[in-house]
Amino acid sequence: MRSILFPALAALSVSLLGGCSREEAAVPTAAVPVETVQEADPAYLASIEQWRSERADRLRDPDGWLSFAGSGQVAVGAHSVGSARDDAIVLPKGPAKWGVLHLSADGGLRFDAAPESGLTIDGKTFGSAPLLTQRDEGGPTRIAAGRQYFYVVKTGDLYGWRFRDPESPALQAFAGIPHFPVDRAWRIEADWRPYPALRTLQLVTTNGTLEPADVPGQAEFERDGKRHVLLPVVQEDSEQLFFIIADRTSGKQTYGGARFLYADPPRDGRIVLDFNKAQNPPCALNGHVVCPTAPPENRLDLAVAAGEQTYPLAH
Repeated sequence: MRSILFPALAALSVSLLGGCSREEAAVPTAAVPVETVQEADPAYLASIEQWRSERADRLRDPDGWLSFAGSGQVAVGAHSVGSARDDAIVLPKGPAKWGVLHLSADGGLRFDAAPESGLTIDGKTFGSAPLLTQRDEGGPTRIAAGRQYFYVVKTGDLYGWRFRDPESPALQAFAGIPHFPVDRAWRIEADWRPYPALRTLQLVTTNGTLEPADVPGQAEFERDGKRHVLLPVVQEDSEQLFFIIADRTSGKQTYGGARFLYADPPRDGRIVLDFNKAQNPPCALNGHVVCPTAPPENRLDLAVAAGEQTYPLAH
């Protein structure tokens, strides 16, 4: 099975190269309180409040998406790495001279640590070491300077670097995500149409690379008198199905590239799509992350006024 999500979710996503752009939208800087457009039972409102709270806690994690503080692409050759201005790869913090990153034409990666830099891999100092990306078993290799760390990623045929810091500006600035008011009508029980065999969908990432994904079937539902279809992709190490969607709010009230929606496995030919839990992708929160964009099949011809709105503080 192909892996297609983020390291914390699995592997695609987004893993990662160059930053991504965001559409400007006039939205509040704090999360909108849970309110109702349509009457909802207290238990449902409490469940959405809990979901929002747990998501915010995950985003506040020092090792979460908001800890990304630097990124860039890596070409074949040798590249000095450090926080000094004359380094080829300039990191926002840490030693002035971390060392030298080597990328060979065949994709081989090696890092030579600068003398007395104090860098570690798995808690141990080193002189020179091969590196793994997130696509390699056991990867990516983290080169740490205290609590900050640097590593190399691969998206398509492109290589890139990432720098993470538990005290990153994005993490320090996080004050919640704005939402649409809760509307129980956007919790939709859709028909589930499984495919006889997995189909392949080519997802375009925010840095223009292609990532193949496995599609097990399609969800179908009616809204405003029209029939709509969404294709989920299979996640590695999770039973939930993953929908990458866009709609008529995209690029206006919501992030233009996509929103993410996760659904429990279908039962008895039905699958629950709760758009009140539609969320920003990591690249909409932090420009040092690369994400898949919504495929043409998942661009809905309706305004989904539910779930998370554009995050105004993306870096």
